[in-house]
Amino acid sequence: MRTSKLTASLLGLFLCAGLAMAQEPGQSQDDSAPAAQSAPPPAQRRPPNPARQARRLGRQLGLSGGQVSQIEPVLADRQQQLENVRTDPTLTPQQRRAQARGIMQDSNSKIEAVMNDSQKQQYEQMQQSRRGARRQRMQQQAPPEQQEPQDQPTQQQAPQEQAPQG
Repeated sequence: MRTSKLTASLLGLFLCAGLAMAQEPGQSQDDSAPAAQSAPPPAQRRPPNPARQARRLGRQLGLSGGQVSQIEPVLADRQQQLENVRTDPTLTPQQRRAQARGIMQDSNSKIEAVMNDSQKQQYEQMQQSRRGARRQRMQQQAPPEQQEPQDQPTQQQAPQEQAPQG
């Protein structure tokens, strides 16, 4: 009898210790938000690697080694220019967006100058797909009053439609 109580106690102790060790460091038991849902703030993200970007574009678009080596410095220059715009304290957010848009357009035209017609077409499709995904994310993150209205009647329209006509 005494042995079974001792065994049960040890088993309970090991289970509790196992649960405590399985918990992530610095996370309390009361945390209800999983750590995987919290993305690092934009300031902590690593900047894109121009060499990796050029190689990825090369694979996606079937670029030759020479094309990839011509695109890499364009991507590096774009990254540096965008970083300068991001860190310029004299720019307003509107000016920052306008300058960033100009830098992107300029670098995209330099990148496309290296490509043949079918590669340019694929590149344009990739960019349109990214723009669409970005718009979707922005709409999902926007507060309800900033989102585009949907095909539902407003509260003002609903009573008018349901009012008896006499």
